[in-house]
Amino acid sequence: MQLINETLFVHEHALIILWNNDMSDCGCEIEITDKAQRSVLIQLLAINAFMFVFEIGLGWYAQSTGLIADSIDMLADAIVYGIGLYVIGKSLQHKAKAAFLSGWFQGLLGTMILVDIIRRVIVGSEPVSMLIMVVGVIALIANVWCLRLIDKHKDGEVHMRASWIFSKNDVIANTGVILGGLLVWLLDSRWPDLIIGSLIVLVILNGARLIITDARRELSNLNNNLDDTCDFSCQDSATDTKHHEEP
Repeated sequence: MQLINETLFVHEHALIILWNNDMSDCGCEIEITDKAQRSVLIQLLAINAFMFVFEIGLGWYAQSTGLIADSIDMLADAIVYGIGLYVIGKSLQHKAKAAFLSGWFQGLLGTMILVDIIRRVIVGSEPVSMLIMVVGVIALIANVWCLRLIDKHKDGEVHMRASWIFSKNDVIANTGVILGGLLVWLLDSRWPDLIIGSLIVLVILNGARLIITDARRELSNLNNNLDDTCDFSCQDSATDTKHHEEP
């Protein structure tokens, strides 16, 4: 009788582990926050997509490295928010991989902006200070709004933490753009705009590094938990086999 009870306990425990593992792998652990995440990400995507078109057009006209860099950052954010929408309701592993991809994509765009800055240093530019400041203020208002929307999710799942880092970096970048426009006006020089653009690139690349590191840590933790679960399940199976072999 004791042997039967032990065997039933082992089977029941193994089934619970396998059920939890299957639910995690198939992406069925949909949380009650999914609807809130979707609403926030849609708003962030719309704001950043609009600001990209608005800012890159005026940035090119104003010959502003800072505005162009910030607009490309907006594009990167919009794509990242789109990826974030795609993984809502999927497994934690899908979300970590999406954050990992987002980080590398942002790093790629940051590198592209750096190439444009080098080009402008060589070729030359004449940034329009007043237009830089006006557009910078509008972009700052938009990004502060985005930061307020995402703030409640900053300690949430990895793809939402990545979104919060993007929004925080945008606010920092916009403040730099406004400062750069002011210095261009005061000093009558293009160098403040180029310097600010370069600093924005550093912010973007650092944000990409943080996101990639966080995503790697999340993936490592998920893999370790999966290995532990498999080991425990195998131990239970071995114990079950041993009980069956006993006379």
